[in-house]
Amino acid sequence: MFKKNKKPTENVKEKKVRTVKVGTHKKTVIALWVVLIASVSFGVYKNFTAIDMHTVHETETIQLRLTDTNGIENFVKNFAKSYYTWNNSKEAIEARTQAISDYLTKELQDLNVDTIRTDIPTSSAITDVIVWSIEQLGTDTFSATYEVDQQIKEGEQTTAVKATYTVKVHVDADGDMVIIQNPTLAPAIEKSEYEPKTLETDASVDADTVNDATAFLETFFKLYPTATEKELAYYVARNVLEPIGKDYLYSELVNPIFIKDGDNVKVKVAVKFLDNQTKATLVSQYELVLHKDSNWKIVG
Repeated sequence: MFKKNKKPTENVKEKKVRTVKVGTHKKTVIALWVVLIASVSFGVYKNFTAIDMHTVHETETIQLRLTDTNGIENFVKNFAKSYYTWNNSKEAIEARTQAISDYLTKELQDLNVDTIRTDIPTSSAITDVIVWSIEQLGTDTFSATYEVDQQIKEGEQTTAVKATYTVKVHVDADGDMVIIQNPTLAPAIEKSEYEPKTLETDASVDADTVNDATAFLETFFKLYPTATEKELAYYVARNVLEPIGKDYLYSELVNPIFIKDGDNVKVKVAVKFLDNQTKATLVSQYELVLHKDSNWKIVG
């Protein structure tokens, strides 16, 4: 009887052990899933946070570069006015040498010794300096491309000379600047060959609509130069066009192009005005969106 009682006892123990193992496995799986979900959620949160911080950092960096660019542009302009202005007297050459030393490294000052001498037959005056671009090359180095217009005088003859150059500018953390590369010839900025596509009035805009809208535009532009905000409200929705308060006299519309746009009509038009102060004719170009209920109105 002792043996018979022992066997069931052993069987019960085996079953309990097996049950405990299964429960532990389930808990382990659940715990792993919880850890996985938490990790993914944290990763997503960190990703969005990182994007936000990166965006803020980029915005601050862009604003800083814009400020630095303005300073570099003025620095280069002032340098060019001193560098490209001379005459062949000893006093003028010494004054120029002293002036450009405020912009150049010691190495470049030495490089420019005797570039202008008393025995050269010319003098130079600056008429304009245009800075075309400022490009950041590194953390504290910028390349500036600029154009110089000079009047070169030799004897009784004066010649207009135009050339484009680049210089490199080092900018300290505190904003101090120095030119680290001498003015170097660069390709001139030329006029682009681009021509916009010529538009034509949409065939879906009927002749009556064209005539009606044209009459509205003529009436509006006669009023527009001197119109108050209250007067414009009758012709313009949502302050699409602001008052300009100019003593202009409307002359004519030039080649208005009308294009159907749903319930609206888009118009591209040039408008001629006579400036009563200068007596010159001004041509302004507009791209407008017109809408008609009981009356025409400029809505965009």
